Amino acid sequence: MLRGFATINFWADDLEAAKAWYTEVLGTAPYFERPGYAEFRIGDYQHEIGLVDRRYAPPGAAKEPGGAVAYWVVDDLPGVRRRLLELGAEEYQPVTAHGDGGFVTAAVTDPFGNVLGIMRNPHYVEILEGATPDPA
Repeated sequence: MLRGFATINFWADDLEAAKAWYTEVLGTAPYFERPGYAEFRIGDYQHEIGLVDRRYAPPGAAKEPGGAVAYWVVDDLPGVRRRLLELGAEEYQPVTAHGDGGFVTAAVTDPFGNVLGIMRNPHYVEILEGATPDPA
């Protein structure tokens, strides 16, 4: 039923500032833009982060951080977390280890109020390298 992650949209009251911030964070400019929207392709599978002018948010959309957190796999979780905080993000979830399997998460809120999760995930790396992850 679900085939893969396509796009995550983040709302921003100041779209130009959000584009500048994410360009700095990601090290690349948006690959697609139209009025009220900018989109970045990133990572091993070219997943998309869409920045949307908040005036296009659906009625009742939350303005405060919360709800689901999408975690992006990173190679250097402490370094990425530190860099995000240096660029003005605020801690949302501290660095948290989940069991003994090497899974570690953290999350920040970007300067526009969106939650950005980061993760060390051994299964992601195994799949990327063509191995079958151990289900245990």
